[in-house]
Amino acid sequence: MPFAGAPGVITVVGPTAAGKSALSIALAHELGGEVVNADSMQLYRGMDIGTAKLTMAERAGVAHHLLDIWDVTFPAAVAEYQGLARAAIDDILARGRVPLLVGGSGLYVRAVLEEFEFPGTDPGIRARLEAELASVGPAALHDQLRTSDPVAAEQILPSNGRRIVRALEVIELTGRPFTAALPAPTPHYPSVQIGVDRPTDVLDERIALRVDLMWAAGLLDEVRALLPRGLRDGRTASRALGYQQALAQVDGTATEEAAKADTVRGTRRFVRRQRSWFRRDPSITWLDGGSPTLLADALALTE
Repeated sequence: MPFAGAPGVITVVGPTAAGKSALSIALAHELGGEVVNADSMQLYRGMDIGTAKLTMAERAGVAHHLLDIWDVTFPAAVAEYQGLARAAIDDILARGRVPLLVGGSGLYVRAVLEEFEFPGTDPGIRARLEAELASVGPAALHDQLRTSDPVAAEQILPSNGRRIVRALEVIELTGRPFTAALPAPTPHYPSVQIGVDRPTDVLDERIALRVDLMWAAGLLDEVRALLPRGLRDGRTASRALGYQQALAQVDGTATEEAAKADTVRGTRRFVRRQRSWFRRDPSITWLDGGSPTLLADALALTE
């Protein structure tokens, strides 16, 4: 192991559809590891098809932590995730196993690996911004964010009203850009960070195929089953890529062709944001997800 005797974490990060899950399973078998999920949408119960959550068979006997922990009505909270993920990692380490932190949600990964204190909140500011969000919609607030903090605006989807509101709240509270509120990296755990990516044209094809398979596997039925559980009211879950578009199809405001095409476009935009986030981190070693030596190359990094 690469931690000079100290317990540590192996991360497998990178854009959607690059092959992180398959590599994590293979690494877990080789190293005696367990996976800690760092995909923010896989935290939601019942959101399986649209998030490409591994089935029990696909997990191949590897223990997975922090899947299916939140109801779809729960607004995602990075600070809460941080505590849960660190508790899972500490438990894995205490049992002499290797924790593999796996996913494409960059802020979630960073919150776990680094000393990371979250700025406070102000109920008055939050209520005013949420009222404005309800009145004018996320696009208008995203324009405000772009003016105040172009870097944050590039990282947050224009449809993600919850995160836009949070960024604007932090800017107003601190008087600084939202991105300035992120601390300088100070490790909480020793770690080896592995990035998995593929050429853009290859990833584009894989995304289009994944979206086709989501619909073929029954995404619409999954969405219909989640409606009585509050999916439409979930500020985070209802905005998830694929689910937002499937909801539109269920409601009759989009055809299947349009819903799938919008999901592909949105996922490709999201991939650009994921790359922008992860590629800024010099501690990540990048590997080609399509390489026949991917596992061997990844194992070499852990030696």
